[in-house]
Amino acid sequence: MYLDLCGRRVPVQALESSSFTGFLSSYAPQLLPGASVRDLPGTSDIGALPHATTIVALVCDDGVVLASDRRATAGSMISKRDVDKVFRCDEFSAMGTAGTLAVALEFARLFRVELEHYEKMEGRSLSLEGKANRLAAMIRGNLALAMQGLVMVPLLAGYDLDSGTGRIFSYDPTGGPSEEKRFYSIGSGSVFARGALKKLYADGMTADEGVQCCLQVLYDAADDDSATGGPDLARRIFPVVTTITGDGFRRLPEPEVAELTQRVVADRMDSPDGPTAPLRD
Repeated sequence: MYLDLCGRRVPVQALESSSFTGFLSSYAPQLLPGASVRDLPGTSDIGALPHATTIVALVCDDGVVLASDRRATAGSMISKRDVDKVFRCDEFSAMGTAGTLAVALEFARLFRVELEHYEKMEGRSLSLEGKANRLAAMIRGNLALAMQGLVMVPLLAGYDLDSGTGRIFSYDPTGGPSEEKRFYSIGSGSVFARGALKKLYADGMTADEGVQCCLQVLYDAADDDSATGGPDLARRIFPVVTTITGDGFRRLPEPEVAELTQRVVADRMDSPDGPTAPLRD
């Protein structure tokens, strides 16, 4: 039996590896992330390529919340206002991406196929730590392009079925994974987002409270970082908010996010700097 891969007949026996990325690098390396970016017009001017920005994640009692703004920038210009930067990887994991948008989108698609391929080959799904390590290997494969400025950094969040808890993994451009406790953020607005998270995050949050916290944090990031997009009420563009719990991945419907976001905006009319954290003795 043979598979048709871009017009090339590949024997099914070649699918002996549980790594789809390894298989693809052997038979169709041009389909790997970054391969198509090399020939994009303007690649010599990295600043002209669209870049995704702020992603936030926090652990809650039910699992984990992962959210992002919607803006992509090219240098000092807004290139897109309604970009999706949070992607479902499988039923119990998702990733948010910051950095060069074209590379990030390819990585998200390929990583999802990678997990599906592993499950079909092995008859079981990867553990959450296994997913984090597999994603790290893919990022290391993009190191050459990262050194040229085509950097893509993901934030992996998921529900660990073994421990029954939500977990967050961050990466550097060389692929080094680090597990983050409680909360984390990446992207150009991450400095401001992390400051807001320190103020608003509390242990034992429910998923609903985590969603409200993320919306406040993204508003704070957009308030101080020009590359992070705030709620666009005129165009009806609102953040992407997802939860991953024991019930699986869920992306909040846009009307629900719109209602929650409009409450945040209304509250900011009276208190522009947002809610304050109580001082503790």
